[in-house]
Amino acid sequence: MTDRQSTTDTAAGLDAATQRAAVRERYGRIAEESGSCCDDSASCCAETADGDGRNEVSKQHGYSAADLAAVDGDANLNLGCGNPTAIASLDAGDTVLDLGSGGGFDCFLAAREVGPDGHVVGVDMTPEMVETARDNVAANDTTNVEFRLGEIEHLPVADASVDVVISNCVVNLSPDKPQVLREAYRVLRPGGRVAISDVVLTADLPGDLRVDPESVAGCVGGAASIPELESMLTEAGFVDVAIEPKDDSDEFIREWDDALDLSEYIVAAAIEAERPDPEVSS
Repeated sequence: MTDRQSTTDTAAGLDAATQRAAVRERYGRIAEESGSCCDDSASCCAETADGDGRNEVSKQHGYSAADLAAVDGDANLNLGCGNPTAIASLDAGDTVLDLGSGGGFDCFLAAREVGPDGHVVGVDMTPEMVETARDNVAANDTTNVEFRLGEIEHLPVADASVDVVISNCVVNLSPDKPQVLREAYRVLRPGGRVAISDVVLTADLPGDLRVDPESVAGCVGGAASIPELESMLTEAGFVDVAIEPKDDSDEFIREWDDALDLSEYIVAAAIEAERPDPEVSS
Protein backbone atom coordinates (compact mmCIF):
# COMPACT_ATOMS: atom_id res chain seq x y z
CA MET A 1 0.00 0.00 0.00
CA THR A 2 1.21 3.52 -0.75
CA ASP A 3 0.46 7.14 0.05
CA ARG A 4 -1.37 6.42 3.30
CA GLN A 5 -3.31 9.29 4.78
CA SER A 6 -2.78 10.49 8.32
CA THR A 7 -5.38 12.21 10.43
CA THR A 8 -6.13 13.06 14.03
CA ASP A 9 -9.65 11.63 13.69
CA THR A 10 -9.16 7.97 12.76
CA ALA A 11 -11.56 6.11 15.05
CA ALA A 12 -14.58 6.27 12.76
CA GLY A 13 -12.75 5.43 9.53
CA LEU A 14 -13.92 6.67 6.15
CA ASP A 15 -17.35 8.12 5.59
CA ALA A 16 -19.70 5.77 3.73
CA ALA A 17 -19.73 7.64 0.42
CA THR A 18 -15.94 7.79 0.20
CA GLN A 19 -15.65 4.11 1.14
CA ARG A 20 -18.13 2.98 -1.51
CA ALA A 21 -16.44 5.12 -4.14
CA ALA A 22 -13.02 3.68 -3.30
CA VAL A 23 -14.31 0.11 -3.46
CA ARG A 24 -16.20 0.66 -6.71
CA GLU A 25 -13.20 2.32 -8.36
CA ARG A 26 -10.76 -0.40 -7.33
CA TYR A 27 -12.84 -3.36 -8.41
CA GLY A 28 -14.07 -1.66 -11.55
CA ARG A 29 -10.44 -1.19 -12.55
CA ILE A 30 -9.64 -4.83 -11.80
CA ALA A 31 -12.59 -6.02 -13.91
CA GLU A 32 -11.52 -3.84 -16.82
CA GLU A 33 -8.03 -5.33 -16.75
CA SER A 34 -9.45 -8.53 -18.26
CA GLY A 35 -8.43 -10.90 -15.52
CA SER A 36 -5.17 -9.17 -14.62
CA CYS A 37 -5.72 -9.25 -10.90
CA CYS A 38 -3.71 -6.47 -9.35
CA ASP A 39 -1.79 -3.31 -9.93
CA ASP A 40 0.79 -2.34 -7.31
CA SER A 41 -1.14 -3.66 -4.32
CA ALA A 42 -1.68 -7.31 -3.46
CA SER A 43 -4.23 -6.88 -0.69
CA CYS A 44 -7.32 -9.05 -1.22
CA CYS A 45 -5.76 -10.00 -4.52
CA ALA A 46 -2.48 -11.81 -4.89
CA GLU A 47 0.00 -10.12 -7.20
CA THR A 48 1.08 -12.90 -9.51
CA ALA A 49 2.53 -12.83 -12.98
CA ASP A 50 0.97 -15.93 -14.48
CA GLY A 51 -1.79 -18.49 -14.16
CA ASP A 52 0.35 -20.91 -12.15
CA GLY A 53 1.08 -18.22 -9.58
CA ARG A 54 -2.58 -17.28 -9.30
CA ASN A 55 -3.50 -20.93 -8.83
CA GLU A 56 -1.01 -21.27 -5.99
CA VAL A 57 -2.62 -18.34 -4.19
CA SER A 58 -6.08 -19.84 -4.78
CA LYS A 59 -4.89 -23.08 -3.18
CA GLN A 60 -3.75 -21.08 -0.15
CA HIS A 61 -7.29 -19.72 0.04
CA GLY A 62 -8.64 -23.27 0.22
CA TYR A 63 -9.52 -24.19 -3.36
CA SER A 64 -8.59 -27.57 -4.78
CA ALA A 65 -7.00 -28.24 -8.14
CA ALA A 66 -10.36 -29.65 -9.22
CA ASP A 67 -12.08 -26.38 -8.26
CA LEU A 68 -9.61 -24.37 -10.31
CA ALA A 69 -9.97 -26.64 -13.33
CA ALA A 70 -13.77 -26.59 -13.19
CA VAL A 71 -14.33 -22.90 -14.02
CA ASP A 72 -13.44 -21.28 -17.33
CA GLY A 73 -12.99 -17.65 -18.36
CA ASP A 74 -11.87 -14.78 -16.11
CA ALA A 75 -14.03 -15.78 -13.15
CA ASN A 76 -11.18 -16.44 -10.72
CA LEU A 77 -9.69 -13.01 -10.03
CA ASN A 78 -8.13 -14.10 -6.70
CA LEU A 79 -9.99 -11.40 -4.83
CA GLY A 80 -10.98 -13.52 -1.85
CA CYS A 81 -9.45 -14.80 1.37
CA GLY A 82 -11.07 -18.23 1.60
CA ASN A 83 -13.41 -20.71 -0.05
CA PRO A 84 -16.99 -20.15 1.15
CA THR A 85 -18.39 -23.00 -0.94
CA ALA A 86 -16.23 -25.40 1.07
CA ILE A 87 -18.04 -24.47 4.30
CA ALA A 88 -21.51 -23.95 2.85
CA SER A 89 -22.58 -27.64 2.74
CA LEU A 90 -24.68 -27.02 -0.36
CA ASP A 91 -27.35 -29.50 -1.42
CA ALA A 92 -28.80 -30.26 -4.83
CA GLY A 93 -31.67 -27.88 -5.52
CA ASP A 94 -30.49 -25.12 -3.17
CA THR A 95 -30.84 -21.45 -4.05
CA VAL A 96 -27.57 -19.67 -3.27
CA LEU A 97 -26.82 -15.95 -3.05
CA ASP A 98 -23.24 -14.62 -3.31
CA LEU A 99 -22.67 -11.17 -1.77
CA GLY A 100 -20.09 -9.29 -3.83
CA SER A 101 -19.77 -11.94 -6.51
CA GLY A 102 -16.98 -10.33 -8.53
CA GLY A 103 -16.07 -12.37 -11.60
CA GLY A 104 -18.35 -15.17 -10.45
CA PHE A 105 -15.87 -17.88 -9.45
CA ASP A 106 -17.65 -18.93 -6.25
CA CYS A 107 -21.00 -18.76 -8.04
CA PHE A 108 -19.88 -21.23 -10.68
CA LEU A 109 -18.49 -23.59 -8.04
CA ALA A 110 -21.77 -23.35 -6.14
CA ALA A 111 -23.71 -24.06 -9.34
CA ARG A 112 -21.91 -27.40 -9.65
CA GLU A 113 -23.04 -28.33 -6.15
CA VAL A 114 -26.70 -27.31 -6.44
CA GLY A 115 -27.14 -28.87 -9.88
CA PRO A 116 -29.69 -28.08 -12.57
CA ASP A 117 -32.55 -27.92 -10.06
CA GLY A 118 -30.72 -25.30 -8.01
CA HIS A 119 -30.07 -21.65 -8.70
CA VAL A 120 -27.22 -19.24 -7.91
CA VAL A 121 -27.49 -15.45 -7.82
CA GLY A 122 -24.47 -13.17 -7.62
CA VAL A 123 -24.87 -9.54 -6.54
CA ASP A 124 -22.16 -6.93 -7.07
CA MET A 125 -22.24 -3.13 -6.95
CA THR A 126 -19.60 -2.67 -9.65
CA PRO A 127 -21.04 -2.58 -13.19
CA GLU A 128 -17.75 -3.73 -14.71
CA MET A 129 -17.69 -6.78 -12.44
CA VAL A 130 -21.27 -7.69 -13.29
CA GLU A 131 -20.43 -7.43 -16.99
CA THR A 132 -17.36 -9.64 -16.52
CA ALA A 133 -19.38 -12.21 -14.58
CA ARG A 134 -22.11 -12.29 -17.22
CA ASP A 135 -19.47 -12.90 -19.88
CA ASN A 136 -18.25 -15.81 -17.77
CA VAL A 137 -21.74 -17.37 -17.81
CA ALA A 138 -21.30 -17.92 -21.53
CA ALA A 139 -17.71 -19.13 -21.08
CA ASN A 140 -18.91 -21.75 -18.59
CA ASP A 141 -22.05 -22.72 -20.54
CA THR A 142 -24.19 -22.67 -17.40
CA THR A 143 -27.92 -22.03 -17.12
CA ASN A 144 -28.43 -21.89 -13.34
CA VAL A 145 -26.34 -18.78 -12.53
CA GLU A 146 -27.31 -15.12 -12.88
CA PHE A 147 -25.70 -11.83 -11.83
CA ARG A 148 -27.47 -8.71 -10.60
CA LEU A 149 -26.20 -5.19 -10.08
CA GLY A 150 -26.85 -3.95 -6.56
CA GLU A 151 -25.43 -3.04 -3.17
CA ILE A 152 -25.19 -5.74 -0.53
CA GLU A 153 -26.78 -3.32 1.94
CA HIS A 154 -29.88 -3.24 -0.30
CA LEU A 155 -30.10 -6.61 -2.02
CA PRO A 156 -32.18 -6.93 -5.21
CA VAL A 157 -33.52 -10.25 -3.90
CA ALA A 158 -36.95 -11.24 -2.59
CA ASP A 159 -37.69 -12.00 1.05
CA ALA A 160 -37.19 -15.60 2.21
CA SER A 161 -36.09 -16.81 -1.23
CA VAL A 162 -32.57 -18.13 -0.55
CA ASP A 163 -31.26 -21.25 1.19
CA VAL A 164 -27.62 -20.23 1.61
CA VAL A 165 -25.83 -16.88 1.54
CA ILE A 166 -22.13 -17.01 0.74
CA SER A 167 -19.53 -14.24 0.45
CA ASN A 168 -15.77 -14.06 0.01
CA CYS A 169 -13.84 -11.16 1.57
CA VAL A 170 -16.58 -8.62 0.81
CA VAL A 171 -18.55 -7.90 3.99
CA ASN A 172 -15.50 -6.11 5.40
CA LEU A 173 -15.76 -3.64 2.49
CA SER A 174 -19.20 -2.43 3.56
CA PRO A 175 -19.54 0.80 5.57
CA ASP A 176 -22.71 -0.65 7.14
CA LYS A 177 -22.04 -4.28 8.05
CA PRO A 178 -25.06 -4.62 10.38
CA GLN A 179 -27.32 -3.68 7.46
CA VAL A 180 -25.61 -6.27 5.24
CA LEU A 181 -26.33 -8.98 7.79
CA ARG A 182 -29.92 -7.81 8.26
CA GLU A 183 -30.36 -8.07 4.50
CA ALA A 184 -28.84 -11.57 4.51
CA TYR A 185 -31.33 -12.55 7.21
CA ARG A 186 -34.22 -11.04 5.23
CA VAL A 187 -33.54 -12.97 2.03
CA LEU A 188 -32.90 -16.29 3.77
CA ARG A 189 -35.67 -18.80 4.22
CA PRO A 190 -36.27 -19.98 7.80
CA GLY A 191 -33.60 -22.59 8.44
CA GLY A 192 -31.29 -20.98 5.89
CA ARG A 193 -27.70 -20.12 6.69
CA VAL A 194 -24.74 -17.91 5.90
CA ALA A 195 -21.29 -19.25 5.03
CA ILE A 196 -18.86 -16.37 4.71
CA SER A 197 -15.11 -16.19 4.25
CA ASP A 198 -13.75 -12.83 5.40
CA VAL A 199 -10.99 -11.12 7.31
CA VAL A 200 -11.41 -10.23 10.97
CA LEU A 201 -9.41 -7.99 13.28
CA THR A 202 -7.18 -9.58 15.88
CA ALA A 203 -5.55 -6.32 17.02
CA ASP A 204 -6.20 -2.61 16.61
CA LEU A 205 -5.07 -1.35 13.22
CA PRO A 206 -2.77 1.65 12.95
CA GLY A 207 -5.10 4.63 12.74
CA ASP A 208 -3.99 5.73 9.29
CA LEU A 209 -5.16 2.45 7.76
CA ARG A 210 -8.71 3.09 8.94
CA VAL A 211 -8.98 6.26 6.86
CA ASP A 212 -6.89 5.22 3.86
CA PRO A 213 -9.25 4.49 0.91
CA GLU A 214 -6.73 2.05 -0.54
CA SER A 215 -6.53 0.12 2.73
CA VAL A 216 -10.31 -0.02 3.09
CA ALA A 217 -10.82 -1.10 -0.53
CA GLY A 218 -8.04 -3.64 -0.04
CA CYS A 219 -9.93 -5.61 2.64
CA VAL A 220 -7.92 -4.25 5.57
CA GLY A 221 -9.14 -0.90 6.89
CA GLY A 222 -12.79 -1.92 7.20
CA ALA A 223 -12.33 -5.25 9.00
CA ALA A 224 -14.30 -5.87 12.20
CA SER A 225 -13.33 -7.97 15.22
CA ILE A 226 -14.83 -11.36 16.01
CA PRO A 227 -16.86 -10.03 18.98
CA GLU A 228 -18.21 -7.21 16.80
CA LEU A 229 -19.28 -9.62 14.07
CA GLU A 230 -20.83 -12.02 16.58
CA SER A 231 -22.87 -9.14 17.99
CA MET A 232 -23.95 -7.97 14.52
CA LEU A 233 -25.08 -11.46 13.54
CA THR A 234 -26.96 -12.02 16.79
CA GLU A 235 -28.67 -8.62 16.60
CA ALA A 236 -29.72 -9.40 13.01
CA GLY A 237 -31.52 -12.48 14.36
CA PHE A 238 -29.07 -15.27 13.56
CA VAL A 239 -28.41 -18.22 15.83
CA ASP A 240 -25.64 -20.82 16.08
CA VAL A 241 -23.07 -18.17 15.22
CA ALA A 242 -19.57 -19.57 14.72
CA ILE A 243 -16.48 -17.64 13.62
CA GLU A 244 -13.37 -19.74 13.13
CA PRO A 245 -10.05 -18.06 12.29
CA LYS A 246 -7.93 -19.71 9.62
CA ASP A 247 -4.57 -20.00 11.33
CA ASP A 248 -2.52 -20.45 8.16
CA SER A 249 -3.96 -17.37 6.44
CA ASP A 250 -0.90 -15.42 7.57
CA GLU A 251 0.92 -17.05 4.65
CA PHE A 252 -0.96 -14.94 2.11
CA ILE A 253 -1.94 -11.97 4.28
CA ARG A 254 1.76 -11.15 4.76
CA GLU A 255 1.92 -10.60 0.99
CA TRP A 256 -0.77 -7.91 1.08
CA ASP A 257 1.59 -5.09 2.10
CA ASP A 258 5.27 -4.60 1.39
CA ALA A 259 5.91 -2.35 4.38
CA LEU A 260 3.71 -3.81 7.14
CA ASP A 261 3.00 -7.36 8.28
CA LEU A 262 -0.80 -7.23 8.21
CA SER A 263 -1.05 -10.72 9.73
CA GLU A 264 -0.32 -9.01 13.05
CA TYR A 265 -3.71 -7.29 12.78
CA ILE A 266 -6.07 -9.42 10.68
CA VAL A 267 -6.75 -13.08 9.98
CA ALA A 268 -9.02 -14.84 7.52
CA ALA A 269 -11.97 -16.61 9.10
CA ALA A 270 -14.95 -18.83 8.32
CA ILE A 271 -18.17 -17.17 9.51
CA GLU A 272 -21.31 -19.30 9.84
CA ALA A 273 -24.77 -18.70 11.28
CA GLU A 274 -28.39 -19.78 10.75
CA ARG A 275 -31.75 -18.09 10.46
CA PRO A 276 -33.94 -19.94 12.97
CA ASP A 277 -36.91 -21.93 11.75
CA PRO A 278 -39.82 -21.57 14.20
CA GLU A 279 -41.42 -24.73 12.82
CA VAL A 280 -38.44 -26.85 13.87
CA SER A 281 -38.28 -27.62 17.56
CA SER A 282 -34.99 -26.91 19.32
